[in-house]
Amino acid sequence: MNGVVELEPRREKSLRTVGHISYALHAVVALGAVLPGVQGSVLLLVIAFAIDLFKRDEARGSWQESHFRWRIRSVLFCGLAYLLTAPLWLVFLLPGWIAWGVISLWFAWRIVRGWLALSDQRPMPVPT
Repeated sequence: MNGVVELEPRREKSLRTVGHISYALHAVVALGAVLPGVQGSVLLLVIAFAIDLFKRDEARGSWQESHFRWRIRSVLFCGLAYLLTAPLWLVFLLPGWIAWGVISLWFAWRIVRGWLALSDQRPMPVPT
């Protein structure tokens, strides 16, 4: 079994449902970041992030733990990248727009990749 904890079926299903909800909230925000005029609320991202932080211990040791880590890291890395590239908006509009566009596409790609893996009940490749 390679050290992976098997969860009770009800808990497994419950955590998968939480994962789908979290990925859906992330997707709304990612879609808003990529498509102009379809702005999702950052509040949705904060809610999804809080859910992931709160529920991740329930998945400890299972394949689903990697999904909680994947979503949490996606938000943290993306937030850091936005923060580091924010000065580009103050200096030059076009580089800021390009940088944030690339970051937003990367975030959307991580959400799609993770959600597809969750649907297939596969873990994400994140370091422990």
